[in-house]
Amino acid sequence: MRATMTLSVVVLASAGIGHTLISSLDSGIARVDPFKDMKNRPRAGHGMNVLMVGTDGRDRITEAERQRYRLGGAPCHCTDTLMIVHISEDRDRASVVSLPRDSYAETPPHTDRTTGEKHHGHPLKINAAYAEGGPQLTVRTVEHMTRVKIDHYLEVDFTSFMKTVDVLGGVKVCTDRHLKDSYTGLDLAPGNHTLRGGEALQYVRSRHADASSDLGRMKRQQRFLAGLVDRATSSGILLNPLKFRDVTRAVLGSVRADRGFGTDELLDLGRAMRTFSPSSSEFTTVPIGRMGYAVKGIGSTVKWDPVRSERLFKALRDDKPLATAPRTARGTAVRVEVAPQQIRVQVENGTGTPGLAKRVDAALRATGFRTTGRPATGRDTSVRRTVISHDPRWDRSAKSLAAALPGSELRAVPGLGPTLKVTAGTESHQVRRVRADDPERGESGVVRGDEVGCA
Repeated sequence: MRATMTLSVVVLASAGIGHTLISSLDSGIARVDPFKDMKNRPRAGHGMNVLMVGTDGRDRITEAERQRYRLGGAPCHCTDTLMIVHISEDRDRASVVSLPRDSYAETPPHTDRTTGEKHHGHPLKINAAYAEGGPQLTVRTVEHMTRVKIDHYLEVDFTSFMKTVDVLGGVKVCTDRHLKDSYTGLDLAPGNHTLRGGEALQYVRSRHADASSDLGRMKRQQRFLAGLVDRATSSGILLNPLKFRDVTRAVLGSVRADRGFGTDELLDLGRAMRTFSPSSSEFTTVPIGRMGYAVKGIGSTVKWDPVRSERLFKALRDDKPLATAPRTARGTAVRVEVAPQQIRVQVENGTGTPGLAKRVDAALRATGFRTTGRPATGRDTSVRRTVISHDPRWDRSAKSLAAALPGSELRAVPGLGPTLKVTAGTESHQVRRVRADDPERGESGVVRGDEVGCA
């Protein structure tokens, strides 16, 4: 009895200390009201949904950091990253769904926060909702697109991201190949790396490290979050009130959150994450139905797959693990290193056969490749063996495409860029199914934190 009473006093005292420490930070959080006057919202489900957005915030970075981490240019005042983070009702699971920044979206009716002009619902890229209507229009657009009710809003900029990583002592990432992006300055050799704040920012911002562009960046962001969860849960930070305070201060010192995201919610999340491990988290990207979907006045967008995305969002609404959602049967697909969903392809007709390029384009798209959807006629119409032209920097993508076009010829063209070109010939233009085994380069499926983390 004495031992039980002593333990109870210790637990209560620790909880009181934790609450006091977090309460002192609560008042310093910059607040925003993204739910003001919102009507006709989706029905609340089980668990908690947090819309986490990343803004560039480069106007708050020092000049030295701007130069070192390639953060030049004016801030875009848009959301660079959008994620729905779902914490299960039993607090045993975190599900993270990445929403591509160029996703085709339709806004509900709203008033422009800059001009005061009233708008009917209209199409736009989902990241542009922030510039037009701030956090409120961003939340309303996400809810309109997903029918998932957002409970809390958290806005993170470059500064808070770098501070958080530094306070944690860095985050471990690994890569099996050289990652180099001249736009961000990222330069990682194959192997394991512990990234500090600025380097971590380069890692999660890079869109030009391979041919997968924004989809590849989201995969790296998911990999990084898995490492972040592993670091936070394995280092004892969440069990130490003082360390927890330091991490929370770094996170909240330069973020914006809704008015309901306060002390109790922070402590609730802290308690939940104490039992987390990398396998407690799962990551996915909204299933893509069509890449390069052109919209007048907007440009090239990413169109979600209506059936598979609805299945995904229903799992969130029902508080179900995403990994149990049905997946497309793999059958006897040929294994390749880079998944077709990561490879962009332009198809040309190298013969005099009418409609050949259109048929090859459709077959490649059905197999999962990101075709442009705009097949063309090549300058040479006497091609016999199908040719795959590729930039040498994307040779692994070219080999994966060649596996889908057996008998085709690979031809290196320096400077061609990330889009591979298929010139269909009279021979070897039949398409066969391929798939990737590496979860990081997989078919936009669901992966657990321990599947994308470093061994």
